[in-house]
Amino acid sequence: MKRSPEMEGVVESHVECLINDWREAREFDGLIYLMFYKGPEDNVIPLYIGKTESQGKGPGKLSVNIEDLSPRNRGKFARWGDGYQYHIGDLSAVVLGHAEKYQYKKYKNWANTLFIDYPVSMPKQPRLKFPVFFWAKSWRKDDIGPWEDFGPTNLTFLEYLLIGIASSAFPNEVLNTEGQNRG
Repeated sequence: MKRSPEMEGVVESHVECLINDWREAREFDGLIYLMFYKGPEDNVIPLYIGKTESQGKGPGKLSVNIEDLSPRNRGKFARWGDGYQYHIGDLSAVVLGHAEKYQYKKYKNWANTLFIDYPVSMPKQPRLKFPVFFWAKSWRKDDIGPWEDFGPTNLTFLEYLLIGIASSAFPNEVLNTEGQNRG
């Protein structure tokens, strides 16, 4: 399985912005992203909301998830990498029938939602149930989230706010397992 060239372009352009910011100003927290499909009248139906922070583990370190997105290094790719423990890698493990130890419940849920039949064996290709889209935004530390009264919203809080809102509006669609409104 792979990302579309359009998705890769979106991620690469935002990550370039984040890396340049990291070297100069450190005004950005990271990247907020949304995987979605379009419902009636092209309404956005959220499937998954996530983030990739600029700050890595340890003081002053750039996140390994964004530090190198070169074509030869797609293992992490801003959390959408090909390696295990990353979205495309773990979804591939389920859809392509990798060893059971690499098939996590989270990505089995993704596969149930996104694909007609799986696991598939090559050369057969996995088939999506519907077109899936991707949106992303480089998030500044002073950007304001969905509730203006809160003022500037950090990236971690923004992610949970958006998951809570989306899971309230689309309780049967949102694939996030953490941060959901359980009401």
